[in-house]
Amino acid sequence: MIEKELSELVEDPDAELAEPTGLYRAKGLSPATAAQVAVELTAHDALSAHLSEELNISQNEVANPWQAAYASAVAFTVGAVLPLLAILLPPTELRIPVTFIAVLLALALTGTLSAAIGGSSKITSAPRLVIGGALALAANCGIGSVLGASGLI
Repeated sequence: MIEKELSELVEDPDAELAEPTGLYRAKGLSPATAAQVAVELTAHDALSAHLSEELNISQNEVANPWQAAYASAVAFTVGAVLPLLAILLPPTELRIPVTFIAVLLALALTGTLSAAIGGSSKITSAPRLVIGGALALAANCGIGSVLGASGLI
């Protein structure tokens, strides 16, 4: 999207100047004021002005896709360790309840950490994940029982 916007600024600067002018007019500025604001902001840093107003993004805050992929891979791997150990380590007759508890604990930890990182409420984030996870686990267990797959573990 950044490359496309940069290309449009080079290929048709007049049309690109009309876009933020229209956005400022839609926010209630007079035609003359909207045009003046668009000209001044575009004169300073046209790409940043267009990215901010048209796409609501900042060129400096866009995630690197490789970093995001690596972070996701690490997070999924680490998140899978607790349930994996819960399936592998206990005796056969305890695997399902131990895994159920391990997954709920992992979800509580994930909800608490993501709330702390994201600046949202831990009191609502963690229980929401735990309740959703418990319902998903119960649904999987129920479906597995109906299909006769519950004895596979």
